[in-house]
Amino acid sequence: MSSWKLASRRAAPTAVLWDLDGTLVDSGDYHWRAWRDTMRDEGVELTYQQFLESFGQKNDRILTAWMGNAATRDVIGRVGDTKEALYRQLAVAEGLAPLPGAAAWVERLHRAGWRQAIASSAPKENVRVMLDVLNLDGYFDAIVSAEDVTAGKPDPQVFLAAAAKLHTPAAFAVVVEDAAVGIEAARRAGMKCVGVSTSAVLPADVFVRSLADLEADVFDRLLGGQSAPAVR
Repeated sequence: MSSWKLASRRAAPTAVLWDLDGTLVDSGDYHWRAWRDTMRDEGVELTYQQFLESFGQKNDRILTAWMGNAATRDVIGRVGDTKEALYRQLAVAEGLAPLPGAAAWVERLHRAGWRQAIASSAPKENVRVMLDVLNLDGYFDAIVSAEDVTAGKPDPQVFLAAAAKLHTPAAFAVVVEDAAVGIEAARRAGMKCVGVSTSAVLPADVFVRSLADLEADVFDRLLGGQSAPAVR
């Protein structure tokens, strides 16, 4: 990346909006174990396939699918809180590691002056614990989580809210996602997107199996190599 681009990024509100789980870190096993044990206590034997189909969604949508009419507002709150507390315990006790290329890209974009936000369907406390365990919390200018939106992905709310927090127009934000619902949310938000997945091919503007495979100028190219006017 040339020096003039590095300088322009410091003044321009271009941004990268990161999904967290499955994109920057893979803690899917912790989520599976937490959901499995929590749902078993509720009398529901969850299958791994059901779990996989829920990934990237908010807890209210997940529990409604699994529990039907029994998923009242109070039940969703109680069961969801129990699961998330167990998930955080596992993450802290057993640790987390960034996915290949993830930490390097977050650091590189930070040095280049890009604004960065987490745009996740996870509860905010989960996001903060994960970033702390990953030692990445100092690189993000904003966090948008489940509590900040009324509709989960594929609704674009989470990405639009993250861009707003960064004072960045949608056309000058790039989303990085690992799930089809996230790619759809980025498209609905009018944002370019990078898809990363080892298990599926995603219909993103740029798709890779690993963030380590991204070309050095990919984010500049997605925005046409141009910066937006500075927001005052």
